[in-house]
Amino acid sequence: MSRTVGVLATHSIWVGLVEDNRLAAPALRYPEAGGEEIDLKSVPVEELIARIRERVERVRGGAPVESVGAGFPGIVRNGVIEESPNLRQLKGMHARDELAAALRADGLDVPVLVLNDADALAAGIAATHGHLEKLIRVWYLGDGIGFGRYPRTEGVWEAGHTVVTLDPKERYCGCGGIGHLEGIMGHRSMRLRFLDLEPEEVFEAAKAGDHRCAEFVRLWHRALAAAISSSVHLDGPGRFFVAGPNAVYVDTALLSLYVQDMVKMSPLQGSTFDVVETGHDVALIGAAVSSTIR
Repeated sequence: MSRTVGVLATHSIWVGLVEDNRLAAPALRYPEAGGEEIDLKSVPVEELIARIRERVERVRGGAPVESVGAGFPGIVRNGVIEESPNLRQLKGMHARDELAAALRADGLDVPVLVLNDADALAAGIAATHGHLEKLIRVWYLGDGIGFGRYPRTEGVWEAGHTVVTLDPKERYCGCGGIGHLEGIMGHRSMRLRFLDLEPEEVFEAAKAGDHRCAEFVRLWHRALAAAISSSVHLDGPGRFFVAGPNAVYVDTALLSLYVQDMVKMSPLQGSTFDVVETGHDVALIGAAVSSTIR
């Protein structure tokens, strides 16, 4: 029975012990439930590492584990967080080396993998759905747009910033880029676009027949279809999962119709789309499972 530890650092820090692709017990959180809420953006790197170290030691209870996998937001390559707009203090952090050194201080000298949190989510979906032998891609629809791929491969994979329109007025992406997917689909971007409506009100109004909102909902789906089609043309067809708080707005039939309009070569057709509920537990499992793959 394999025993690994998964770590996830996004809005909170989560640490869990994973056995045979399942959490062996409820994950530990920082800040702890019921305590004072803390914005991780304000927590120094040294304290983040210390909090992770403490919880790794607690979840394993002194028992041996094979490896540790940690998911962080941003561009992660060769164990270094090159950019992290959501946790800016992590930029330039040699996360793998720093985390491994902290764990060795507790006598835990095992391989440590650091990966993008969306890649961890993709691996977790693959593990919990029994698809570890397949190509899995996941779009995470939240304040921004995340993209994860399993199996992991070399690359930046900031696909939320895929250019899906040439309209120079499309400037809503948080990075400042023009025409990005996140500038249309991101929660923050939708709030900037509709200053008089919350995103959920936009989709409700579209169902009620409001022309402006209905036009945007079609644009929203076409934008995701365009990004998916770009992925298909680069990486081939396959199974795409859509997760995150705004995944509830996805009409998979409409999405499929738009993708069919954009992908015409027969060997590239046949992708499927599933909306799934996920949480920190799935990404924790994915981070842990990824750390065992050599």
